[in-house]
Amino acid sequence: MASLKRSFESDPFAQNISSKVYVRSTKSGKVQKIVREVYLRQDIPCSSKLCNACLKIAPRDAANRPIPFVLSEKPAGTSVFTQGHYIVPDTNAFLSAMDLFEQSSAFYDVIVLQVVLEEVRARSLPLYNRLVSLTKSEDKRFYVFFNEFRLETYVTREENESVNDRNDRAVRKAIKWYNEHLSKASKKAPAVVMLSNDRDNLRKAKEDGIPAYSLANYVSQLKDGEQLLDMIPELEERDALIEKKPGQFLYPEHYTLSKINTGVKNGLLHQGIFNVSPYNYLEGSIRVPAFPKALLILGRENINRAVDGDLVVVEVLPKDQWKQPSTQVIEEEAVTMNENPTEEGSDLISEKERKVLQEEAKRTLAKTTEGHALPTAKVVGVIKRNWRQYVGHIDQSSVSSSAAQGRKQDSVFVIPMDKKIPKIRLRTRQVAELLGKRILVTIDAWDRTSRHPTGHFVRSLGELETKAAETEALLLEYDVQYRPFPKTVLDCLPKEGHDWKVPTSMDDPGWRDRQDLRDLLICSIDPIGCQDIDDALHARALPNGNFEVGVHIADVSHFVKPNNAMDTEASIRGTTVYLVDKRIDMLPMLLGTDLCSLKPYVERYAFSVIWEMNSNADIVGSRFTKSVIKSREAFSYEQAQLRIDDASQQDELTNSIRTLLELSKKLKQKRLDAGALSLSSPEIKVHMESETSDPIDVKTKEHLPTMSLVEEFMLLANTSVAAKIYEAFPQTAILRRHAAPPKTNFDELANQLRVKKGLDLSVESSRALADSLDLCVDPKEPFFNTLIRIMATRCMMSAEYFCSGTQSYPEFRHYGLASEIYTHFTSPIRRYADLVAHRQLAAAIEYEAVHPAVRSRGRLEAVCKNINVRHRNAQLAGRASIAYYVGQALRGKATEEDGFVMKIFSNGFVVLVPKFGIESLIRLRDLAEPEPAATYDAETYTLTTTGSRELKVELFQKVRVKVTDQKDETTGKRGVKMELVSTY
Repeated sequence: MASLKRSFESDPFAQNISSKVYVRSTKSGKVQKIVREVYLRQDIPCSSKLCNACLKIAPRDAANRPIPFVLSEKPAGTSVFTQGHYIVPDTNAFLSAMDLFEQSSAFYDVIVLQVVLEEVRARSLPLYNRLVSLTKSEDKRFYVFFNEFRLETYVTREENESVNDRNDRAVRKAIKWYNEHLSKASKKAPAVVMLSNDRDNLRKAKEDGIPAYSLANYVSQLKDGEQLLDMIPELEERDALIEKKPGQFLYPEHYTLSKINTGVKNGLLHQGIFNVSPYNYLEGSIRVPAFPKALLILGRENINRAVDGDLVVVEVLPKDQWKQPSTQVIEEEAVTMNENPTEEGSDLISEKERKVLQEEAKRTLAKTTEGHALPTAKVVGVIKRNWRQYVGHIDQSSVSSSAAQGRKQDSVFVIPMDKKIPKIRLRTRQVAELLGKRILVTIDAWDRTSRHPTGHFVRSLGELETKAAETEALLLEYDVQYRPFPKTVLDCLPKEGHDWKVPTSMDDPGWRDRQDLRDLLICSIDPIGCQDIDDALHARALPNGNFEVGVHIADVSHFVKPNNAMDTEASIRGTTVYLVDKRIDMLPMLLGTDLCSLKPYVERYAFSVIWEMNSNADIVGSRFTKSVIKSREAFSYEQAQLRIDDASQQDELTNSIRTLLELSKKLKQKRLDAGALSLSSPEIKVHMESETSDPIDVKTKEHLPTMSLVEEFMLLANTSVAAKIYEAFPQTAILRRHAAPPKTNFDELANQLRVKKGLDLSVESSRALADSLDLCVDPKEPFFNTLIRIMATRCMMSAEYFCSGTQSYPEFRHYGLASEIYTHFTSPIRRYADLVAHRQLAAAIEYEAVHPAVRSRGRLEAVCKNINVRHRNAQLAGRASIAYYVGQALRGKATEEDGFVMKIFSNGFVVLVPKFGIESLIRLRDLAEPEPAATYDAETYTLTTTGSRELKVELFQKVRVKVTDQKDETTGKRGVKMELVSTY
């Protein structure tokens, strides 16, 4: 038998082949050896426009033209490299200072080595995506050089050499080759410079004669480099802090990964997401499967450097150390004000914090804690940081007088807009310029030696309270993708632009398998001013006495094809974000507000769900079809309601809307009978001045029957489509579920209702909860039932998108809607999940072949994970926008309104004002000067004050408050301030 082993004699190219050997264990426990051969080439170009040699061997496009080179023939110079230079950052540089490379003022002509790109991907997917975006930017000129496939730059891992050391050596070898290669191409060749913050790598590079600099040293050579220096993490300072003696550490050491894995496996340690209390920065919680209620985490030492959203590992404390949740509002800025950022001190807990905690302990000891203490834990490790870029402003009290005037580097504290994020220590040379500005910062580290996390400055957004700065701050805070659509996305749009029309000839491919529904009396009903019209409806009587009802949805999937640039961008954005003054679209405006939008009087492509129903709204039959429609009218909710109520309007279109309304009422009753919940949240509308777009008034949204009409048929369409795509794709259907909340979620609300109102809250099923919520009424106060529904909503789990193969069928259930199966289909212009559902439905009815993107479970799981985050962030951004504009609308005004007490603490209470849909904390110190003494009875949810102001505040109580605007000195945001006028 002939040997298959390569030999140099039989294969002259064998010397250009390198083998990588991997060893892995199989499921059966056997060891498997994997050998991968790497073909090393010499035709991978350097991509410098100075190099004619590479131009001759460069790959060619379809027209036999060389692929354009990226690196400039005249790269920028520095004070050291006056002839120009190219930059080669190592992995460490990208991981620690990606913000720096995204700056428009510097960092052009950058060579991204393949080995670096792969390392970044392995270490941080978000940073990898940002780096890939830079490589696609024509302006920045970032070139990916495949050093692992070029013969002269490939390196073999040596015996006993770590993977990291081998990769560092590969970086140095590639730079050395580049310098030698370019010196042959030009007498005045630019230098190729390595950037790294790895001291060992820098040392070895200099020993090899390679130009190499730390980020700080390199930036100092640039014009205006002083401003960029603030964006570099203070690694040298961090290293010095780490070298402190053991006795100087402030926080306990985190457990090793092996100890954590063993502890989790044995059930001694527990893993989950860390959540900080919005009212007490020294209190957090974590939900773990082993305990029915969230574990409590109290105090700096037990929180142990965890930040809100981190995936952490905790150890439950002995039962005699279990505590009650805090009854006190404790705000970091009030307790830590005037703290010196340059002197951390030797104590983890500051004197002010110690005093506050002692007061809390006295309150706890004053009442019986038996039976009220919760399982309490401490953080022993952080598995995955949830750090991101944070918007904030510099704490004026942390600025020294010399820093406010000079240009020397100084330490200050940045207070994030998000109160759940701790103060961040920042070193900057721009203190004077940044005071009073909204700034963007990022956390670099939180070591045991530092009471606060340390970070670096990214950029300034503008003056506090300016509309542009506050809007951008809001978008950044909730990670909304708001940049203009890139050219690659716009290139996917129809070339006809706004002139595109449905083809007149039915022989056109666009008409293939479409039903012509242009003769139907179809209309849309939406909020006032809606431009991205996703849905339209029709109803008509059938000869047999039944009704044909149709929901027609914009056929976005006709224009957005899987895996093209527009589809990729839409999948990243996930959803359209609606703010008070603007809309951040998921798709380019040409599609969203024109070609896809089901505007009246024009023909549009649609995806239709059509049912036959009897007069009791029972479904006799249903079908799904691609279609062409022509909407007769685009009504607002108010216009449609007026037409319905106007008895003189007896035209066919108006009567069809009346039919839809009657059927929708029966559909709603069926849902409620099945146990669907009627929950509530404060809904308001901010009215803007037409010319200046300034807020002028705030009104509560009025709920009209036409809103319920549209909602019911959209729910029915979503449910029908969910069943159809699950039948066709049982493993990969994109669905939406709403898990039943743990019964313990309602313990507090149920106890509050029992104690204060003598009412029972049953949570055995969604039907039982719905029935008991209906009984939560106060004859004297109509709003009480709405208040309880708002509070019940906050006890719920969040609904989420999922791939059907990841859950068993009983877990598909949507608790709130009491539906066995559900998806989102009706808003593809503004939700990516709906677009995926459209593609799956098209495949299910055999309109088109199944695209791999629609059937790849791994890809769909990643899509679901992203859109769940995007959907949640869009909701939060919308609410934050409303809160900001309510504050602006009240600016300089004062009004007295009724409110309701939603939560009580030992040093304050939270009031909801229904008219403005906002809630605010009223502290004891806000009631009178000096702060009145108070007694809080946790058993009866009652706060009684004595001294400078005597009053009794109870949960659910109706109160009269004075509402004004106020700039929150902590967050820098203008919001609403409430002052208690009287109790009822």
